[in-house]
Amino acid sequence: MNDAHFHLVVNHLPIVGVLIGFLVLLSGYIIKSSQVKTTALGIFIFSTLTAIAAYYTVGGAEKIVENLPGVSETLIHKHEELADIFFTMMLILGSASLLTLFFKSKKFVFVKYGYALVLLISIGCVVISTYVGTSGGEITHIEIRNDTSVIKLDSNHDSLDN
Repeated sequence: MNDAHFHLVVNHLPIVGVLIGFLVLLSGYIIKSSQVKTTALGIFIFSTLTAIAAYYTVGGAEKIVENLPGVSETLIHKHEELADIFFTMMLILGSASLLTLFFKSKKFVFVKYGYALVLLISIGCVVISTYVGTSGGEITHIEIRNDTSVIKLDSNHDSLDN
């Protein structure tokens, strides 16, 4: 398994994880279950760990992908910038989740504010994750690009022109 393959394997985990964590936390609020909300914190902490793994596989993946036919440096750069924002937000979310988990274990009365903060941060993470995921997919999947003119197939459909 090369770096690009490993990146593709792990990069979906924080994107899906933060969405699942948000839905679990929201359901914990709806059904008023402390246990469900605590489960969401665990999901966010796990998702943050997978975000770290995805973030640190970028360099090797880029070296492999950047020379492939039809891969645009502009698309790679766009994805990197969005990934930087997502990574930072995930670190904040994971830290807030860990801190809230600590507050809960110590039975602090202000733990409810920790959960509220985690919920707000997770909303931001869910939103930016959609952009990060799409921009990453656009690098090699021309079928999801808004501007498919970046790559044009010749009339024989057997070679790519930039």
